[in-house]
Amino acid sequence: MGSKFKVLLYEPMHSKGIELLEEKCKLIYATSYEEEDLIGQAADVDAIILRANGSVSKAIIESSSKLKVIGRHGVGLDTVDLDTAKKCGVKVVYTPMANKESVAEHFVGLALMLAKKMRLADIALRDCQWQVRYEYIGTELYAKTLGVLGFGRIGQQTGRICKHGFNMSILYYDQIDYPEAEAELNAKRVDEKTLFSEADFISINMPLRPDTRHFVNAELLNLMKPSAFLINMARGPIWKEADVVKALKDKRIAGAGSDVYEVEPITPDNPLLKLDNFVGTPHMSAHTEEGMIRMSMVAKDVLAVLEGREPEFAVF
Repeated sequence: MGSKFKVLLYEPMHSKGIELLEEKCKLIYATSYEEEDLIGQAADVDAIILRANGSVSKAIIESSSKLKVIGRHGVGLDTVDLDTAKKCGVKVVYTPMANKESVAEHFVGLALMLAKKMRLADIALRDCQWQVRYEYIGTELYAKTLGVLGFGRIGQQTGRICKHGFNMSILYYDQIDYPEAEAELNAKRVDEKTLFSEADFISINMPLRPDTRHFVNAELLNLMKPSAFLINMARGPIWKEADVVKALKDKRIAGAGSDVYEVEPITPDNPLLKLDNFVGTPHMSAHTEEGMIRMSMVAKDVLAVLEGREPEFAVF
């Protein structure tokens, strides 16, 4: 008996999700992320599932006559042409609850590395430079102020960890109010200038849209305390990387961290990599075993749409 549905996966995902799909679908994998190649592979598929690489463009959607659903293994939707999908009657589903724990914990890891100078200390220790214990004096997270730029699920979870784990005060900037989270965390909504002026640690958690591209630039960076730290957990283009580099070189801020970059994969000549007051990871904050399983469950909603049922997490 042949598979009922044909699904194009841009990348492999956790076996838990694959097993769900294989029961009722024929799976094919992208051989390239070039639009022309994807148009060819997607021509007769019922569904597309994408992760971090590649995009589902207007041309791909319009040329896929059987396409019923696009599944986003993750949260960010900037790589899917939502307007065209909606116009063509293609459902878009995603996993908004899947990675909030993983990404929020990753922020804390980077914050601790920066504040406690752990990366520099580890490098020195491997060179048997024991005396750096007197030179690398860190700072505590305890009772500091956290500024969250984008107070959605991940931003709120970051706030919970910092509030309950480190007794931090929470400020947030967002286009909308979150009264329940404000009450829970004693969080205060402020404008972006107040947030950058008052926060000791700033977590960037905004979605990437035309109006958020380079939202964080020299103007806001110049408002930060010299002792403050900035960490990008969202998308590289939300901050203007060149301005961040300058602020770090000039010691305008104490440090910065990031899991995301304006150009990915990061290139060897990226100046961030030459700076001692920067720590980074290669876009992997959601990559925990638990997070990968939860994101692969986008398979449930893809199957729901294909079988004519209502998905749990649909964009529209």
